[in-house]
Amino acid sequence: MLPEKQNLNQTMLDTNQLASFKQSINDLSPLQLAWASGYLAAKAEGGVNDVIASETAPAEQATLTILYGSQTGNAKGVAKSLAAKATAEGLTVELKSMGEIKPKAIKNITHLLIVTSTNGEGEAPDDAIALHEFLASKKAPNLEHMHYSVLALGDTSYEFFCQTGKDFDLYLEKLGAKRLAPRVDCDVDYDVDATTWSTEVIAEAKAMLASETASSNVVSLSNVVSTESQYTKQSPYAAELLVSQKITGRDSAKDVRHIEIDLGESGLTYQPGDALGVWFDNSALLVEELILALKLNSADKVVVADESLTLAEALTTKFEITQTSINFIEYWANKSQSSDLLALLNDKAAVREYAGNHQVVDVVKSAPLAATAQLTAQEFVDALRKITPRLYSIASSQSEVEEEVHLTVGLVQYQAGDAHRQGGASGFLANGLDEGGEVKVFIEHNDNFRLPADSNTPVIMIGPGTGVAPFRAFMQEREATEASGENWLFFGDQTFTQDFLYQIEWQSYLKSGLLTKIDLAFSRDQADKIYVQDRLRENAAEVFSWLERGAHIYVCGDMSRMAKDVEATLLDIIATQGKLSEEQATAYLKDLRNAKRYQKDVY
Repeated sequence: MLPEKQNLNQTMLDTNQLASFKQSINDLSPLQLAWASGYLAAKAEGGVNDVIASETAPAEQATLTILYGSQTGNAKGVAKSLAAKATAEGLTVELKSMGEIKPKAIKNITHLLIVTSTNGEGEAPDDAIALHEFLASKKAPNLEHMHYSVLALGDTSYEFFCQTGKDFDLYLEKLGAKRLAPRVDCDVDYDVDATTWSTEVIAEAKAMLASETASSNVVSLSNVVSTESQYTKQSPYAAELLVSQKITGRDSAKDVRHIEIDLGESGLTYQPGDALGVWFDNSALLVEELILALKLNSADKVVVADESLTLAEALTTKFEITQTSINFIEYWANKSQSSDLLALLNDKAAVREYAGNHQVVDVVKSAPLAATAQLTAQEFVDALRKITPRLYSIASSQSEVEEEVHLTVGLVQYQAGDAHRQGGASGFLANGLDEGGEVKVFIEHNDNFRLPADSNTPVIMIGPGTGVAPFRAFMQEREATEASGENWLFFGDQTFTQDFLYQIEWQSYLKSGLLTKIDLAFSRDQADKIYVQDRLRENAAEVFSWLERGAHIYVCGDMSRMAKDVEATLLDIIATQGKLSEEQATAYLKDLRNAKRYQKDVY
């Protein structure tokens, strides 16, 4: 705040005072000194600026920079926790998404901690792509002055486990940076490893920075830190399930549920594009089947994180049994000495496919233990991965539904021999919980999937199947805020009569004019299958016209095939309609992504 007018003469210095500044510096008040510093910086008179810098300015404290690359929010959450711990240890911390810095600014960082997930098949998260590409390029600077460490989050069921973290670690090393601590690669159950790494790197950073002159702690955190709800992944809110309603037809090959959950007085808030984290209990029938196959007793005691539980309780609430890790298959192959499982371990692609198609009980049943084999309940649970919450794209806007949150959940189900298997969270929401029952939830913010700040901006939404969920939220939000931008939806599924999710709502939006266009692709309604990418190609000229007018384009849904096919189609449209080379089209789409005009929420 500026001084009051009548006090200005007391604080500003005349030119005579400036001439004798070196002799009188100790006589100046703090306010006079601050004014003089600004004045002299602007005037740059002689070498007096050096006096101010050397005699009055506090020495700058070296900053511990924490950068995260996060697609779904896990890496962001770990990075924020890391920043809080480092600050508590007295370090000056700057926390940023990789998407918030210019790649060239990496050369100004001296002490760096990276927390990053891996997206898809070894790809960098959207907010990390620019920095990832820059560090791998010939433009990357020498970083011999930098000390760093990397925490990589991943999933061992994927071939390129923690690849983005491995890349950053290698790139920085090649550029001359030195490790504060070795890289740590985390599986989906990352809490313990992340905590151990955080403790080590903070201790190393603190020891290194202790020799440098310190001033005050300045913590740069995201604005959401101070306003976040008390309910988190580690401390979820016990919400009430209001509705679990099947919205596919009787003859559909799919069971898709519209889920409504009451957030009550939790204070949880979300934006369109965010996800809801859902904790779940495993099916009691599945737990019973597994314990029987193991020939163990459900009342056997096990210890999980210093908590004593029965085996049945632990398998119900603490461990993954509907998803199988490769590590568990390796454990059971060695325990059972099954020739089939041992042979499977020699084929990485085959064992990944097997893990994806078999639950833990199926692995156990496929290779029963010999009668002489010894197995304890504790040994068995120690071989399992901890249960992790599932993230679902939110299908509602709080502007419309207030204290509720809506989801669009496809029930995962398949036959395993004579047994009917269901997914953990989807089975829990669809069949394991009565309306009025309790479900533990938290909000996972996703700043990489946001409506344009300018409500006049047109948007193109591509979301087949349950990928349509966030676009329902987008439309509710744009209606509530009276956004004038055009809206174009590409939706697809198997059949029009059985699988047109939220059909009445889309027709209503189309009638009111809020939805400008809708293009549908129902693959099994004709001899030749038609997909959303085919509809994009049919509308190539108009799609490119919308992009040239500044449209944002969004893709949500299957990562393994749909998202790749859509991106290939977009590149073809850009090249053809823009009369660009393949390289130029790639650069065009990259520019859209960097400008946050091309965003993906894929899984």
